[in-house]
Amino acid sequence: MPATDEKRPIILTGDRTTGPLHLGHYVGSLKNRVALQHTHRQFLLLADTQALTDNAHDPEKVRRNVIEVALDYLAVGIDPGLSTICVQSGLPALAELSMLYLNFVTVARLERNPTIKDEIQARGFGRDIPAGFLCYPVAQAADITAFKAQVVPVGEDQAPLIEQTNEIVRRINRQIGRGLLPEAQALIPAMGRLPGVDGTAKMSKSQGNAIPLSASSEEIRDAVHRMYTDPHHLRVSDPGSVEGNVVFTYLDAFDEDRATVEDLKSRYRRGGLGDMTVKRRLDEVLQAVLAPIRERRAALSQDPAFVLEILRRGTREARETTQETLDEIRDALGLFALAA
Repeated sequence: MPATDEKRPIILTGDRTTGPLHLGHYVGSLKNRVALQHTHRQFLLLADTQALTDNAHDPEKVRRNVIEVALDYLAVGIDPGLSTICVQSGLPALAELSMLYLNFVTVARLERNPTIKDEIQARGFGRDIPAGFLCYPVAQAADITAFKAQVVPVGEDQAPLIEQTNEIVRRINRQIGRGLLPEAQALIPAMGRLPGVDGTAKMSKSQGNAIPLSASSEEIRDAVHRMYTDPHHLRVSDPGSVEGNVVFTYLDAFDEDRATVEDLKSRYRRGGLGDMTVKRRLDEVLQAVLAPIRERRAALSQDPAFVLEILRRGTREARETTQETLDEIRDALGLFALAA
């Protein structure tokens, strides 16, 4: 580890390994991670254990997608020499920290967490909530504090999870009488969530409205063609609405030629600009963004041993870091320990 890493703020981020990543992940987090790896000591967690909280019926899906998500990381520009990519299930200290932290939070507090409440409703669990899912905020607190992360990039809807982590941190620090664990700051991206191509929900693999980072040129073109625009813009001559128009939302996110985008918006609003003209512009932009990512990903997929070695090396480093934190917390709490 370079000596300068010790002086950099620690950042923890990652993804559930339930499927390859898509454009929503790219604009919401991956681009930021590529930049942050130069200014922070960055750990990226492949959250396979957390993925099991609502995918325990299909562990093969979770296992398979560890490699798929790792390929996406490397393809977008995550440098394993600058960022530590690790597998959650290979870090036993996280499980023990989760068990410890469960003693510092109540079931009522978990059920009041807005993020968990929304996710329970979205999944239709009712009262049949998997215990692992309900306790996810505690497991996330274990992840964050095990690395002593000071910064955690999350979407705005995930901010309550960071607050719950900090509640646990404060309780632990009060219990031991000193500030062993730092509180984490939520880093919320300016762009926010990217809508799905249908305009009715966030981009999601399960909703079938996502554009994966590995999408072919034909898949990109088809997705753009299906994109939701303004349902009242029936003729080219009709004035159209830019607000809520998914095509313009994507242009704002990906088109770096701001002057051209603003000109398209102006022409669309006053009438005289057809949807297909705007969609052709977006198709060109997305093709340029995704082609190099797709090519790097295809090349990396031909050498799975190389990818696995990156994961083994990163997980070994993360295991040392997280075990050290666990040992500090156990000692500070005065837990019984046997000599090795």
